[in-house]
Amino acid sequence: MSKHLRVAIIGAGPAGIYAGNILASKYPDVNIDLFDSLPAPYGLIRYGVAPDHPRIKGIVNSLHEMLDSGVIRFFGNVEFGKDLTLADIRKHYHAVIFATGAIKDATLNIPGVDLEGSYGAADFVSWYDGHPDFPRTWPLNAKQVAVLGNGNVALDVARVLAKHADDMLSTDIPANVYEGLKASPVTDVHVFGRRGPAQIKFTPIELRELGELEDVDLVLYDEDFPEGWFDEDAEGVTNQHKVMARIIEGWREEEPKGASRRLHLHFFSSPVEILGTDKVEGIKFERTELNPDGSSVHGTGQFVEFPVQAVYRAIGYFGSELPEVPFDDKYGVIRNQGGRVVDEDGSQVEGLYATGWIKRGPVGLIGHTKSDATETIENLVADVDKLVDPAVADTDAVLAELKARGVDYTTWAGWLKLNEHEIALGAADTSHVERERVKVVDREEQVSISNA
Repeated sequence: MSKHLRVAIIGAGPAGIYAGNILASKYPDVNIDLFDSLPAPYGLIRYGVAPDHPRIKGIVNSLHEMLDSGVIRFFGNVEFGKDLTLADIRKHYHAVIFATGAIKDATLNIPGVDLEGSYGAADFVSWYDGHPDFPRTWPLNAKQVAVLGNGNVALDVARVLAKHADDMLSTDIPANVYEGLKASPVTDVHVFGRRGPAQIKFTPIELRELGELEDVDLVLYDEDFPEGWFDEDAEGVTNQHKVMARIIEGWREEEPKGASRRLHLHFFSSPVEILGTDKVEGIKFERTELNPDGSSVHGTGQFVEFPVQAVYRAIGYFGSELPEVPFDDKYGVIRNQGGRVVDEDGSQVEGLYATGWIKRGPVGLIGHTKSDATETIENLVADVDKLVDPAVADTDAVLAELKARGVDYTTWAGWLKLNEHEIALGAADTSHVERERVKVVDREEQVSISNA
């Protein structure tokens, strides 16, 4: 190895942690500092996965091991561009890897989208996951709700809305979220997709969970299932597609049980307008048909309206621009080639790298995140000899500067304290037999517990 390396990573979700772990394995002579704007690590795993998904949250166990090894230093409650600038990075590190993900909702440009009762799914997810920067209350006053989208986030949102709050008590759901869901008057949740049931973007686990909800009937519509709607021999069909087709066909054969809530799955429905004067009163769709390519759709000129009092847009996430970092406004990503940050002319910006959703866009699962990080790290390592040595190489100098600015940053040891505190809250909660933890929502409380 040609030099001792100091690298900063911005974003402590899976993308950032994987990048740090892979870098340490490929270039052992390195100091890695991982910064996040939130006081706690794990990013979207902690604040973007529905609380009733413990299997997915199990990923935290492997992320914990990576950070607990001590190879990567974690510092939370540090905002890039405010508490820590790009100039600071260049002063203290050879390179920086941006792994800030994508937390904003993609835009939907139809009339009525700004009406009261029209929400971005990302904001709702942040609420029910107890994100410290979002309000503690959510206006759950609609009896009939529309969820737009056919991906896993749409299913998460629909499931949380339709599920009875008491059935969430075994999770880490914050107390304010439980109270909000408990008071919800919802009776019908409608999920709408532009394409057909054979083109859904769910995973079998997500789909199967819908059929396991207590006191919730699943409703499907014959007009969404033309003759031969699923061709298992078609190009690109995987075993996952076959499993999901069998699940859906099984639901079509079931009779309603007279449940107090219903979850409706609609297909071939493209939203054209959210209806209402001052608030959401309904939603209008154009029916669609598949094109000959078997994946895209076209409008049929047939329109249908549904009376709903709330609309949740789960049509994808979009990345946020970072100060002084080249950004592509069209795709919501940092401009890059293979993880190397480039300017508008395509020239590499020395010492800047990207990985995860802020690199490639909000698509793909954990497996993609690992391969994504590997590509970025391989390119960074290949650039080592060209990286400019930092003016201040002392590993604790950057911390001294943060303290001088009054930044009340948290550490890995602090997270372990907060983690123990949340687990203790779960153990002390007698509302449910088994409760792993109760999540602390307030940012100042998280920092106070971490730094006690």
